[in-house]
Amino acid sequence: MEKEKISSGNIIDFNVLKRILQFIKPYRGRFYFLIVLTVVLGVLTPIRPLLIQYTLDRHVANGDYYGMVQIMLLIFGLLIVHSVFQYVHTYLSGRIGQYVIRDIRIKLYKHLVGFRLKFFDRTPIGRLVTRTISDVEALADVFSEGLAALAGDLLQIVFILAFMFYTDWRLALVSLSTIPLMLLSTYVFKEKIKVTFNDVRNAVANLNSFVQEHLTGISIVQIFGSEKREFEKFKDINKEHKAAHLKSVLYYSVYFPVAEIIAAMGVGLLVWYGARSVIGGETGVTIGTLTAFIMYIQMFFRPIRMIADRYNTLQMGIVSSSRIMDLLDSEEHLVNNGAKSLSEIKGKVEFEHVWFAYNEADYVLKDINLKINPGETVALVGATGAGKSSIINLLNRFYEINRGNIKVDDNDIIDIELSSLRKGIGVVLQDVFLFSDTIRYNITLGAPEVTDDMIMQAADLVGARKFIERLPGGLDYNVMERGATLSVGQRQLLSFIRAMVYDPKILVLDEATSSVDHETEEMIQVAIEKMMSNRTSIVIAHRLSTIQKADTIMVLDKGEIKEAGSHEILLAQGGYYAHLHRMQYKEVV
Repeated sequence: MEKEKISSGNIIDFNVLKRILQFIKPYRGRFYFLIVLTVVLGVLTPIRPLLIQYTLDRHVANGDYYGMVQIMLLIFGLLIVHSVFQYVHTYLSGRIGQYVIRDIRIKLYKHLVGFRLKFFDRTPIGRLVTRTISDVEALADVFSEGLAALAGDLLQIVFILAFMFYTDWRLALVSLSTIPLMLLSTYVFKEKIKVTFNDVRNAVANLNSFVQEHLTGISIVQIFGSEKREFEKFKDINKEHKAAHLKSVLYYSVYFPVAEIIAAMGVGLLVWYGARSVIGGETGVTIGTLTAFIMYIQMFFRPIRMIADRYNTLQMGIVSSSRIMDLLDSEEHLVNNGAKSLSEIKGKVEFEHVWFAYNEADYVLKDINLKINPGETVALVGATGAGKSSIINLLNRFYEINRGNIKVDDNDIIDIELSSLRKGIGVVLQDVFLFSDTIRYNITLGAPEVTDDMIMQAADLVGARKFIERLPGGLDYNVMERGATLSVGQRQLLSFIRAMVYDPKILVLDEATSSVDHETEEMIQVAIEKMMSNRTSIVIAHRLSTIQKADTIMVLDKGEIKEAGSHEILLAQGGYYAHLHRMQYKEVV
Protein backbone atom coordinates (compact mmCIF):
# COMPACT_ATOMS: atom_id res chain seq x y z
CA MET A 1 0.00 0.00 0.00
CA GLU A 2 1.38 3.41 -0.96
CA LYS A 3 1.96 5.55 2.07
CA GLU A 4 0.86 9.13 2.11
CA LYS A 5 3.56 11.75 2.49
CA ILE A 6 2.36 15.29 2.60
CA SER A 7 4.54 18.26 3.32
CA SER A 8 3.01 21.20 5.05
CA GLY A 9 5.33 23.76 3.46
CA ASN A 10 4.70 27.28 4.73
CA ILE A 11 2.42 26.19 7.50
CA ILE A 12 0.52 29.43 8.07
CA ASP A 13 -1.05 29.59 4.66
CA PHE A 14 -3.15 32.73 4.84
CA ASN A 15 -5.02 31.81 1.67
CA VAL A 16 -6.21 28.61 3.34
CA LEU A 17 -6.94 30.53 6.55
CA LYS A 18 -9.00 33.03 4.57
CA ARG A 19 -11.03 30.23 3.01
CA ILE A 20 -11.66 28.68 6.42
CA LEU A 21 -12.96 31.99 7.70
CA GLN A 22 -15.47 32.03 4.81
CA PHE A 23 -17.32 29.26 6.63
CA ILE A 24 -17.80 31.61 9.62
CA LYS A 25 -20.01 33.97 7.61
CA PRO A 26 -23.31 32.37 8.74
CA TYR A 27 -22.17 32.86 12.35
CA ARG A 28 -20.39 36.20 12.02
CA GLY A 29 -22.54 37.86 14.72
CA ARG A 30 -21.38 35.35 17.31
CA PHE A 31 -17.84 35.54 15.92
CA TYR A 32 -17.71 39.33 16.35
CA PHE A 33 -18.98 38.93 19.91
CA LEU A 34 -16.17 36.42 20.46
CA ILE A 35 -13.64 39.02 19.29
CA VAL A 36 -15.07 41.56 21.76
CA LEU A 37 -14.78 39.02 24.58
CA THR A 38 -11.18 38.33 23.58
CA VAL A 39 -10.32 42.03 23.87
CA VAL A 40 -12.15 42.38 27.20
CA LEU A 41 -10.32 39.36 28.65
CA GLY A 42 -7.01 40.80 27.44
CA VAL A 43 -7.72 44.02 29.35
CA LEU A 44 -9.08 42.39 32.53
CA THR A 45 -6.06 40.11 33.04
CA PRO A 46 -3.42 42.76 33.95
CA ILE A 47 -5.79 44.86 36.10
CA ARG A 48 -5.45 42.56 39.15
CA PRO A 49 -1.72 43.20 39.71
CA LEU A 50 -2.37 46.94 39.38
CA LEU A 51 -5.06 46.78 42.08
CA ILE A 52 -2.84 44.71 44.37
CA GLN A 53 -0.02 47.27 43.94
CA TYR A 54 -2.43 50.03 44.82
CA THR A 55 -3.66 48.13 47.89
CA LEU A 56 -0.18 47.44 49.25
CA ASP A 57 1.16 50.94 48.69
CA ARG A 58 -1.91 52.97 49.63
CA HIS A 59 -3.79 50.93 52.21
CA VAL A 60 -1.60 48.21 53.70
CA ALA A 61 1.42 50.52 54.07
CA ASN A 62 -0.79 53.12 55.82
CA GLY A 63 -2.71 50.62 57.98
CA ASP A 64 -6.01 51.32 56.19
CA TYR A 65 -7.82 48.03 56.84
CA TYR A 66 -11.19 49.25 55.56
CA GLY A 67 -9.70 50.47 52.27
CA MET A 68 -7.81 47.19 51.86
CA VAL A 69 -11.02 45.16 52.30
CA GLN A 70 -12.79 47.29 49.69
CA ILE A 71 -10.06 46.68 47.12
CA MET A 72 -10.00 42.96 47.93
CA LEU A 73 -13.75 42.76 47.35
CA LEU A 74 -13.25 44.61 44.07
CA ILE A 75 -10.55 42.10 43.03
CA PHE A 76 -12.85 39.22 44.02
CA GLY A 77 -15.66 40.67 41.90
CA LEU A 78 -13.23 41.17 39.05
CA LEU A 79 -12.23 37.49 39.27
CA ILE A 80 -15.86 36.43 39.08
CA VAL A 81 -16.48 38.63 36.04
CA HIS A 82 -13.28 37.34 34.43
CA SER A 83 -14.30 33.72 35.06
CA VAL A 84 -17.77 34.28 33.57
CA PHE A 85 -16.31 35.95 30.49
CA GLN A 86 -13.72 33.19 30.17
CA TYR A 87 -16.49 30.55 30.32
CA VAL A 88 -18.55 32.32 27.66
CA HIS A 89 -15.44 32.80 25.50
CA THR A 90 -14.42 29.13 25.69
CA TYR A 91 -17.97 27.84 25.15
CA LEU A 92 -18.69 30.22 22.27
CA SER A 93 -15.43 29.48 20.43
CA GLY A 94 -16.06 25.74 20.77
CA ARG A 95 -19.67 26.12 19.64
CA ILE A 96 -18.75 28.15 16.57
CA GLY A 97 -16.08 25.57 15.78
CA GLN A 98 -18.56 22.70 15.92
CA TYR A 99 -21.06 24.50 13.68
CA VAL A 100 -18.33 25.29 11.16
CA ILE A 101 -16.96 21.75 10.98
CA ARG A 102 -20.51 20.41 10.65
CA ASP A 103 -20.97 22.63 7.59
CA ILE A 104 -17.56 21.71 6.17
CA ARG A 105 -18.13 17.98 6.69
CA ILE A 106 -21.54 18.16 4.98
CA LYS A 107 -20.09 20.10 2.06
CA LEU A 108 -17.13 17.73 1.80
CA TYR A 109 -19.28 14.58 1.85
CA LYS A 110 -21.73 16.02 -0.68
CA HIS A 111 -18.74 16.92 -2.87
CA LEU A 112 -17.22 13.45 -2.57
CA VAL A 113 -20.29 11.38 -3.40
CA GLY A 114 -20.62 13.19 -6.72
CA PHE A 115 -17.13 12.21 -7.90
CA ARG A 116 -16.71 9.92 -10.88
CA LEU A 117 -15.60 6.36 -10.13
CA LYS A 118 -12.19 6.96 -11.68
CA PHE A 119 -11.28 9.11 -8.67
CA PHE A 120 -12.12 6.32 -6.22
CA ASP A 121 -10.16 3.82 -8.32
CA ARG A 122 -6.93 5.70 -7.60
CA THR A 123 -7.65 7.03 -4.08
CA PRO A 124 -7.67 4.74 -1.00
CA ILE A 125 -11.01 4.96 0.79
CA GLY A 126 -9.24 5.06 4.17
CA ARG A 127 -7.52 8.27 3.11
CA LEU A 128 -10.87 9.84 2.23
CA VAL A 129 -12.22 8.75 5.61
CA THR A 130 -9.27 10.57 7.20
CA ARG A 131 -10.13 13.71 5.25
CA THR A 132 -13.81 13.59 6.16
CA ILE A 133 -13.41 12.64 9.83
CA SER A 134 -9.94 13.20 11.32
CA ASP A 135 -8.87 16.22 9.27
CA VAL A 136 -12.19 17.99 9.78
CA GLU A 137 -11.97 17.24 13.51
CA ALA A 138 -8.49 18.79 13.62
CA LEU A 139 -9.98 21.85 11.96
CA ALA A 140 -12.37 22.22 14.92
CA ASP A 141 -9.37 22.86 17.16
CA VAL A 142 -8.49 25.87 15.00
CA PHE A 143 -11.60 27.58 16.37
CA SER A 144 -11.76 26.16 19.90
CA GLU A 145 -8.05 26.21 20.76
CA GLY A 146 -6.31 27.91 17.86
CA LEU A 147 -7.42 31.26 16.47
CA ALA A 148 -9.42 32.65 19.38
CA ALA A 149 -7.02 31.41 22.07
CA LEU A 150 -3.95 32.57 20.14
CA ALA A 151 -5.47 36.02 19.62
CA GLY A 152 -6.33 36.17 23.32
CA ASP A 153 -2.78 35.26 24.31
CA LEU A 154 -1.30 37.92 22.02
CA LEU A 155 -3.65 40.58 23.38
CA GLN A 156 -2.76 39.62 26.96
CA ILE A 157 0.94 40.05 26.15
CA VAL A 158 0.33 43.48 24.60
CA PHE A 159 -1.75 44.75 27.53
CA ILE A 160 0.61 43.29 30.16
CA LEU A 161 3.58 45.00 28.45
CA ALA A 162 1.67 48.28 28.40
CA PHE A 163 0.86 48.02 32.13
CA MET A 164 4.45 47.05 32.99
CA PHE A 165 6.05 49.99 31.19
CA TYR A 166 3.38 52.34 32.52
CA THR A 167 4.15 51.23 36.08
CA ASP A 168 7.99 51.25 35.95
CA TRP A 169 10.03 51.07 32.75
CA ARG A 170 13.21 50.01 34.57
CA LEU A 171 11.59 46.99 36.22
CA ALA A 172 9.93 46.20 32.90
CA LEU A 173 13.28 46.01 31.10
CA VAL A 174 14.79 43.84 33.85
CA SER A 175 11.75 41.54 33.78
CA LEU A 176 11.96 41.15 30.02
CA SER A 177 15.73 40.50 29.87
CA THR A 178 15.15 36.75 29.50
CA ILE A 179 12.68 37.19 26.61
CA PRO A 180 15.29 36.43 23.89
CA LEU A 181 15.96 33.04 25.49
CA MET A 182 12.22 32.33 25.71
CA LEU A 183 11.65 33.35 22.09
CA LEU A 184 14.57 31.20 20.92
CA SER A 185 13.35 28.11 22.78
CA THR A 186 9.79 28.72 21.56
CA TYR A 187 10.96 29.02 17.94
CA VAL A 188 13.00 25.79 18.12
CA PHE A 189 10.05 23.97 19.71
CA LYS A 190 7.66 25.33 17.08
CA GLU A 191 9.82 24.15 14.20
CA LYS A 192 10.37 20.69 15.69
CA ILE A 193 6.76 20.11 16.60
CA LYS A 194 5.57 21.36 13.17
CA VAL A 195 7.35 18.50 11.42
CA THR A 196 6.20 16.02 14.07
CA PHE A 197 2.54 16.99 13.76
CA ASN A 198 2.71 16.59 10.00
CA ASP A 199 4.21 13.11 10.48
CA VAL A 200 1.39 12.27 12.89
CA ARG A 201 -1.27 13.27 10.34
CA ASN A 202 0.45 11.21 7.65
CA ALA A 203 0.65 8.22 9.98
CA VAL A 204 -3.06 8.50 10.83
CA ALA A 205 -3.97 8.58 7.11
CA ASN A 206 -1.81 5.52 6.44
CA LEU A 207 -3.33 3.64 9.38
CA ASN A 208 -6.86 4.43 8.26
CA SER A 209 -6.13 3.30 4.70
CA PHE A 210 -4.51 0.05 5.80
CA VAL A 211 -7.21 -0.89 8.34
CA GLN A 212 -10.08 -0.03 6.01
CA GLU A 213 -8.68 -2.03 3.09
CA HIS A 214 -7.74 -5.10 5.12
CA LEU A 215 -10.93 -5.29 7.15
CA THR A 216 -12.96 -4.94 3.95
CA GLY A 217 -10.92 -7.74 2.39
CA ILE A 218 -10.58 -9.82 5.57
CA SER A 219 -11.97 -12.93 3.89
CA ILE A 220 -9.14 -12.84 1.32
CA VAL A 221 -6.58 -12.35 4.07
CA GLN A 222 -7.93 -15.36 5.94
CA ILE A 223 -8.31 -17.56 2.86
CA PHE A 224 -4.62 -17.13 2.04
CA GLY A 225 -3.54 -17.44 5.67
CA SER A 226 -1.93 -14.00 5.56
CA GLU A 227 -3.01 -12.87 9.02
CA LYS A 228 0.52 -12.89 10.44
CA ARG A 229 2.08 -11.17 7.43
CA GLU A 230 -0.57 -8.46 7.34
CA PHE A 231 -0.29 -8.08 11.11
CA GLU A 232 3.43 -7.43 10.76
CA LYS A 233 2.69 -4.75 8.14
CA PHE A 234 0.18 -3.19 10.51
CA LYS A 235 2.73 -3.24 13.31
CA ASP A 236 5.22 -1.38 11.11
CA ILE A 237 2.69 1.33 10.22
CA ASN A 238 1.56 1.56 13.83
CA LYS A 239 5.20 1.82 14.91
CA GLU A 240 5.62 4.86 12.66
CA HIS A 241 2.50 6.37 14.22
CA LYS A 242 3.86 5.74 17.73
CA ALA A 243 7.28 7.15 16.84
CA ALA A 244 5.73 10.35 15.50
CA HIS A 245 3.67 10.81 18.67
CA LEU A 246 6.64 10.05 20.92
CA LYS A 247 8.66 12.75 19.19
CA SER A 248 5.96 15.28 20.05
CA VAL A 249 5.91 14.01 23.64
CA LEU A 250 9.69 14.44 23.81
CA TYR A 251 9.58 18.00 22.50
CA TYR A 252 6.79 18.94 24.92
CA SER A 253 8.60 17.33 27.86
CA VAL A 254 11.75 19.37 27.05
CA TYR A 255 10.16 22.68 26.10
CA PHE A 256 7.89 23.32 29.08
CA PRO A 257 10.54 22.70 31.80
CA VAL A 258 12.96 24.93 29.85
CA ALA A 259 10.27 27.61 29.60
CA GLU A 260 9.64 27.35 33.37
CA ILE A 261 13.37 27.78 34.08
CA ILE A 262 13.58 30.84 31.82
CA ALA A 263 10.48 32.33 33.46
CA ALA A 264 11.96 31.65 36.92
CA MET A 265 15.19 33.39 35.83
CA GLY A 266 13.14 36.45 34.91
CA VAL A 267 11.41 36.44 38.28
CA GLY A 268 14.76 35.98 40.04
CA LEU A 269 16.33 38.96 38.24
CA LEU A 270 13.26 41.05 39.01
CA VAL A 271 13.32 40.19 42.73
CA TRP A 272 17.08 40.86 42.92
CA TYR A 273 16.88 44.25 41.24
CA GLY A 274 13.60 45.27 42.87
CA ALA A 275 14.64 44.25 46.40
CA ARG A 276 17.90 46.15 46.02
CA SER A 277 16.00 49.22 44.91
CA VAL A 278 13.51 48.96 47.79
CA ILE A 279 16.30 48.50 50.36
CA GLY A 280 18.27 51.33 48.79
CA GLY A 281 15.21 53.57 48.98
CA GLU A 282 15.09 54.37 45.27
CA THR A 283 12.18 56.53 44.24
CA GLY A 284 9.26 54.77 42.56
CA VAL A 285 10.11 51.21 43.56
CA THR A 286 7.85 49.99 46.34
CA ILE A 287 6.81 46.64 47.79
CA GLY A 288 3.53 47.00 45.92
CA THR A 289 5.33 47.71 42.65
CA LEU A 290 7.64 44.73 43.13
CA THR A 291 4.71 42.42 43.98
CA ALA A 292 2.75 43.62 40.94
CA PHE A 293 5.73 42.98 38.65
CA ILE A 294 6.15 39.46 39.99
CA MET A 295 2.51 38.85 39.02
CA TYR A 296 2.98 40.60 35.68
CA ILE A 297 5.96 38.50 34.69
CA GLN A 298 4.16 35.26 35.59
CA MET A 299 1.16 36.40 33.55
CA PHE A 300 3.47 37.45 30.72
CA PHE A 301 5.35 34.18 30.38
CA ARG A 302 2.25 31.97 30.63
CA PRO A 303 0.75 33.09 27.26
CA ILE A 304 4.22 32.99 25.64
CA ARG A 305 4.56 29.34 26.69
CA MET A 306 1.05 28.66 25.47
CA ILE A 307 1.52 30.48 22.14
CA ALA A 308 3.84 27.73 20.91
CA ASP A 309 1.18 25.15 21.71
CA ARG A 310 -1.62 27.30 20.26
CA TYR A 311 0.43 27.94 17.16
CA ASN A 312 0.99 24.26 16.58
CA THR A 313 -2.70 23.54 17.12
CA LEU A 314 -3.37 26.20 14.51
CA GLN A 315 -0.83 24.80 12.06
CA MET A 316 -2.21 21.26 12.50
CA GLY A 317 -5.58 22.68 11.59
CA ILE A 318 -4.09 24.54 8.63
CA VAL A 319 -2.42 21.34 7.36
CA SER A 320 -5.76 19.51 7.64
CA SER A 321 -7.58 22.47 6.11
CA SER A 322 -5.20 22.54 3.15
CA ARG A 323 -5.95 18.87 2.46
CA ILE A 324 -9.68 19.48 2.81
CA MET A 325 -9.57 22.46 0.48
CA ASP A 326 -7.55 20.47 -2.06
CA LEU A 327 -10.30 17.86 -2.01
CA LEU A 328 -13.03 20.51 -2.32
CA ASP A 329 -11.12 22.01 -5.25
CA SER A 330 -10.89 18.67 -7.04
CA GLU A 331 -12.81 18.77 -10.31
CA GLU A 332 -13.77 15.12 -10.43
CA HIS A 333 -17.46 15.52 -11.13
CA LEU A 334 -19.07 14.57 -14.39
CA VAL A 335 -19.78 17.57 -16.59
CA ASN A 336 -23.56 17.91 -16.82
CA ASN A 337 -24.07 21.58 -17.68
CA GLY A 338 -27.24 22.34 -19.59
CA ALA A 339 -28.34 18.70 -19.54
CA LYS A 340 -32.01 17.95 -19.98
CA SER A 341 -34.18 15.65 -17.95
CA LEU A 342 -36.04 12.92 -19.82
CA SER A 343 -39.55 12.42 -18.54
CA GLU A 344 -39.56 8.90 -19.92
CA ILE A 345 -36.88 6.71 -21.46
CA LYS A 346 -38.12 4.47 -24.26
CA GLY A 347 -35.04 2.27 -24.36
CA LYS A 348 -33.13 2.89 -27.58
CA VAL A 349 -29.36 2.57 -27.00
CA GLU A 350 -26.55 3.32 -29.47
CA PHE A 351 -22.75 3.16 -29.23
CA GLU A 352 -21.04 4.98 -32.10
CA HIS A 353 -17.30 4.42 -32.58
CA VAL A 354 -16.67 4.34 -28.82
CA TRP A 355 -13.10 4.18 -27.53
CA PHE A 356 -12.38 3.96 -23.83
CA ALA A 357 -9.36 3.51 -21.54
CA TYR A 358 -9.22 3.42 -17.75
CA ASN A 359 -5.63 4.56 -18.13
CA GLU A 360 -4.60 6.88 -20.92
CA ALA A 361 -3.94 5.12 -24.25
CA ASP A 362 -4.45 1.65 -22.71
CA TYR A 363 -7.76 1.06 -24.46
CA VAL A 364 -10.13 -1.59 -23.13
CA LEU A 365 -12.80 -0.76 -25.74
CA LYS A 366 -11.89 -0.08 -29.36
CA ASP A 367 -14.27 1.38 -31.90
CA ILE A 368 -17.41 -0.19 -30.40
CA ASN A 369 -20.54 0.14 -32.52
CA LEU A 370 -23.86 -1.31 -31.44
CA LYS A 371 -27.50 -0.40 -31.71
CA ILE A 372 -30.30 -1.74 -29.53
CA ASN A 373 -33.89 -0.89 -30.36
CA PRO A 374 -36.52 -0.50 -27.60
CA GLY A 375 -37.55 -3.89 -26.22
CA GLU A 376 -34.63 -5.79 -27.76
CA THR A 377 -32.23 -8.00 -25.82
CA VAL A 378 -28.51 -7.91 -26.54
CA ALA A 379 -26.12 -10.35 -24.90
CA LEU A 380 -22.42 -9.63 -24.46
CA VAL A 381 -20.08 -12.59 -24.21
CA GLY A 382 -16.35 -12.99 -24.16
CA ALA A 383 -13.40 -13.86 -21.99
CA THR A 384 -12.66 -12.04 -18.76
CA GLY A 385 -11.22 -8.62 -19.54
CA ALA A 386 -12.81 -8.45 -22.97
CA GLY A 387 -14.58 -5.18 -22.04
CA LYS A 388 -18.12 -6.36 -21.31
CA SER A 389 -18.54 -4.63 -17.94
CA SER A 390 -16.88 -1.49 -19.30
CA ILE A 391 -19.80 -1.08 -21.71
CA ILE A 392 -22.19 -1.04 -18.76
CA ASN A 393 -20.02 1.44 -16.87
CA LEU A 394 -20.02 3.80 -19.83
CA LEU A 395 -23.76 3.54 -20.39
CA ASN A 396 -24.35 4.62 -16.76
CA ARG A 397 -21.67 7.34 -17.11
CA PHE A 398 -19.61 5.91 -14.27
CA TYR A 399 -16.70 6.72 -16.58
CA GLU A 400 -16.37 9.08 -19.53
CA ILE A 401 -15.49 7.79 -22.99
CA ASN A 402 -12.33 8.93 -24.75
CA ARG A 403 -13.83 9.06 -28.23
CA GLY A 404 -17.16 8.46 -29.91
CA ASN A 405 -20.77 8.89 -28.77
CA ILE A 406 -23.26 6.99 -26.64
CA LYS A 407 -26.94 7.80 -27.16
CA VAL A 408 -30.14 6.91 -25.37
CA ASP A 409 -33.34 7.61 -27.32
CA ASP A 410 -31.24 9.57 -29.87
CA ASN A 411 -29.92 11.86 -27.11
CA ASP A 412 -26.21 11.91 -26.31
CA ILE A 413 -25.92 10.76 -22.69
CA ILE A 414 -23.73 13.80 -22.01
CA ASP A 415 -26.81 15.95 -22.70
CA ILE A 416 -29.07 13.92 -20.39
CA GLU A 417 -29.37 14.95 -16.75
CA LEU A 418 -27.45 12.32 -14.79
CA SER A 419 -30.14 11.30 -12.30
CA SER A 420 -32.68 11.10 -15.13
CA LEU A 421 -30.39 8.79 -17.10
CA ARG A 422 -29.59 6.46 -14.21
CA LYS A 423 -33.18 6.31 -13.01
CA GLY A 424 -34.14 4.83 -16.38
CA ILE A 425 -31.49 2.10 -16.20
CA GLY A 426 -31.86 -0.83 -13.83
CA VAL A 427 -28.57 -2.57 -13.07
CA VAL A 428 -28.01 -5.97 -11.46
CA LEU A 429 -24.34 -6.69 -10.79
CA GLN A 430 -22.61 -9.93 -9.98
CA ASP A 431 -21.05 -8.45 -6.86
CA VAL A 432 -24.02 -7.29 -4.79
CA PHE A 433 -23.29 -4.60 -2.19
CA LEU A 434 -25.68 -4.31 0.73
CA PHE A 435 -25.61 -1.68 3.45
CA SER A 436 -25.81 -2.51 7.14
CA ASP A 437 -29.50 -1.66 7.30
CA THR A 438 -32.95 -3.12 6.71
CA ILE A 439 -34.16 -5.02 3.65
CA ARG A 440 -36.41 -2.04 2.91
CA TYR A 441 -33.53 0.47 2.94
CA ASN A 442 -31.32 -1.73 0.78
CA ILE A 443 -34.05 -1.86 -1.86
CA THR A 444 -35.18 1.78 -1.76
CA LEU A 445 -31.97 3.45 -0.48
CA GLY A 446 -34.26 5.68 1.55
CA ALA A 447 -36.37 6.94 -1.37
CA PRO A 448 -39.68 8.04 0.23
CA GLU A 449 -41.70 7.58 -2.97
CA VAL A 450 -41.14 3.79 -2.95
CA THR A 451 -43.86 2.12 -0.90
CA ASP A 452 -43.88 -1.33 0.67
CA ASP A 453 -46.48 -2.39 -1.89
CA MET A 454 -44.11 -1.46 -4.72
CA ILE A 455 -41.34 -3.45 -3.05
CA MET A 456 -43.51 -6.56 -2.66
CA GLN A 457 -44.77 -6.31 -6.24
CA ALA A 458 -41.16 -6.34 -7.43
CA ALA A 459 -40.47 -9.22 -5.02
CA ASP A 460 -43.36 -11.17 -6.55
CA LEU A 461 -41.91 -10.56 -10.00
CA VAL A 462 -38.56 -12.12 -9.09
CA GLY A 463 -40.03 -14.78 -6.81
CA ALA A 464 -38.56 -13.39 -3.62
CA ARG A 465 -41.69 -12.71 -1.52
CA LYS A 466 -41.51 -15.98 0.41
CA PHE A 467 -37.82 -15.49 1.16
CA ILE A 468 -38.47 -11.99 2.57
CA GLU A 469 -41.53 -13.04 4.56
CA ARG A 470 -39.55 -15.84 6.22
CA LEU A 471 -36.99 -13.38 7.57
CA PRO A 472 -37.55 -12.11 11.14
CA GLY A 473 -39.23 -8.74 10.72
CA GLY A 474 -39.66 -9.10 6.97
CA LEU A 475 -38.70 -5.82 5.32
CA ASP A 476 -37.38 -4.57 8.67
CA TYR A 477 -34.79 -7.35 8.87
CA ASN A 478 -31.25 -5.96 9.23
CA VAL A 479 -28.91 -7.63 6.76
CA MET A 480 -25.77 -6.56 8.70
CA GLU A 481 -22.65 -5.23 7.02
CA ARG A 482 -22.24 -6.33 3.36
CA GLY A 483 -25.26 -8.62 3.79
CA ALA A 484 -23.28 -11.11 5.89
CA THR A 485 -26.42 -12.77 7.28
CA LEU A 486 -27.79 -13.63 3.82
CA SER A 487 -26.72 -16.22 1.30
CA VAL A 488 -25.22 -15.22 -2.04
CA GLY A 489 -28.46 -16.16 -3.78
CA GLN A 490 -30.57 -14.13 -1.38
CA ARG A 491 -28.37 -11.09 -1.87
CA GLN A 492 -28.75 -11.52 -5.62
CA LEU A 493 -32.53 -11.64 -5.31
CA LEU A 494 -32.49 -8.38 -3.37
CA SER A 495 -30.47 -6.79 -6.16
CA PHE A 496 -33.16 -7.89 -8.62
CA ILE A 497 -35.86 -6.25 -6.50
CA ARG A 498 -33.70 -3.12 -6.14
CA ALA A 499 -33.44 -2.85 -9.94
CA MET A 500 -37.10 -3.55 -10.69
CA VAL A 501 -38.79 -1.44 -8.04
CA TYR A 502 -38.21 1.70 -10.14
CA ASP A 503 -39.62 0.05 -13.29
CA PRO A 504 -36.66 0.94 -15.58
CA LYS A 505 -36.97 0.84 -19.36
CA ILE A 506 -33.39 -0.34 -19.78
CA LEU A 507 -32.27 -3.40 -17.85
CA VAL A 508 -28.63 -4.40 -17.41
CA LEU A 509 -27.73 -7.84 -16.06
CA ASP A 510 -24.03 -8.32 -15.36
CA GLU A 511 -23.42 -12.01 -14.55
CA ALA A 512 -26.64 -11.86 -12.59
CA THR A 513 -26.96 -15.64 -12.10
CA SER A 514 -23.33 -16.67 -11.84
CA SER A 515 -23.29 -16.71 -8.04
CA VAL A 516 -26.49 -18.68 -7.39
CA ASP A 517 -27.15 -22.38 -7.16
CA HIS A 518 -28.87 -24.35 -9.93
CA GLU A 519 -32.31 -24.35 -8.26
CA THR A 520 -32.20 -20.62 -7.59
CA GLU A 521 -30.90 -19.99 -11.11
CA GLU A 522 -33.91 -21.71 -12.64
CA MET A 523 -36.23 -19.60 -10.52
CA ILE A 524 -34.35 -16.43 -11.44
CA GLN A 525 -34.36 -17.30 -15.15
CA VAL A 526 -38.15 -17.28 -15.06
CA ALA A 527 -38.03 -13.92 -13.26
CA ILE A 528 -35.51 -12.55 -15.75
CA GLU A 529 -37.80 -13.35 -18.65
CA LYS A 530 -40.58 -11.41 -16.95
CA MET A 531 -38.20 -8.54 -16.13
CA MET A 532 -36.95 -8.26 -19.70
CA SER A 533 -40.45 -8.21 -21.17
CA ASN A 534 -41.01 -4.88 -22.96
CA ARG A 535 -37.64 -3.61 -21.80
CA THR A 536 -34.36 -3.00 -23.57
CA SER A 537 -32.01 -5.52 -22.01
CA ILE A 538 -28.24 -5.85 -22.00
CA VAL A 539 -27.13 -9.18 -20.59
CA ILE A 540 -23.59 -10.22 -19.71
CA ALA A 541 -23.23 -13.92 -19.04
CA HIS A 542 -20.58 -16.60 -19.00
CA ARG A 543 -23.23 -19.32 -19.11
CA LEU A 544 -24.25 -19.31 -22.74
CA SER A 545 -27.41 -21.25 -21.93
CA THR A 546 -28.85 -18.13 -20.32
CA ILE A 547 -28.58 -15.90 -23.40
CA GLN A 548 -29.56 -18.16 -26.30
CA LYS A 549 -32.91 -16.38 -26.67
CA ALA A 550 -31.28 -12.95 -27.04
CA ASP A 551 -32.11 -11.01 -30.20
CA THR A 552 -28.43 -10.32 -30.76
CA ILE A 553 -25.33 -11.85 -29.25
CA MET A 554 -22.13 -9.84 -29.48
CA VAL A 555 -18.78 -11.51 -28.93
CA LEU A 556 -16.05 -9.26 -27.52
CA ASP A 557 -12.35 -10.02 -27.52
CA LYS A 558 -9.67 -7.60 -26.29
CA GLY A 559 -12.05 -4.68 -26.45
CA GLU A 560 -13.36 -5.31 -29.97
CA ILE A 561 -16.62 -6.77 -31.26
CA LYS A 562 -15.60 -9.85 -33.20
CA GLU A 563 -19.02 -11.26 -34.05
CA ALA A 564 -22.68 -10.30 -33.78
CA GLY A 565 -25.85 -12.25 -34.53
CA SER A 566 -28.36 -14.69 -33.12
CA HIS A 567 -27.38 -17.89 -31.35
CA GLU A 568 -28.07 -20.04 -34.40
CA ILE A 569 -26.29 -17.75 -36.84
CA LEU A 570 -23.16 -17.53 -34.70
CA LEU A 571 -23.02 -21.29 -34.20
CA ALA A 572 -23.30 -21.76 -37.94
CA GLN A 573 -20.42 -19.36 -38.57
CA GLY A 574 -18.10 -21.55 -36.52
CA GLY A 575 -16.15 -18.58 -35.16
CA TYR A 576 -15.45 -17.15 -31.69
CA TYR A 577 -18.93 -17.87 -30.33
CA ALA A 578 -19.00 -21.42 -31.65
CA HIS A 579 -15.60 -22.04 -30.04
CA LEU A 580 -16.85 -20.67 -26.70
CA HIS A 581 -19.95 -22.86 -26.99
CA ARG A 582 -17.91 -26.00 -27.65
CA MET A 583 -15.53 -25.21 -24.78
CA GLN A 584 -18.40 -24.69 -22.34
CA TYR A 585 -20.24 -27.83 -23.34
CA LYS A 586 -17.03 -29.84 -23.67
CA GLU A 587 -17.69 -30.57 -27.35
CA VAL A 588 -14.09 -30.10 -28.41
CA VAL A 589 -13.06 -33.21 -30.30
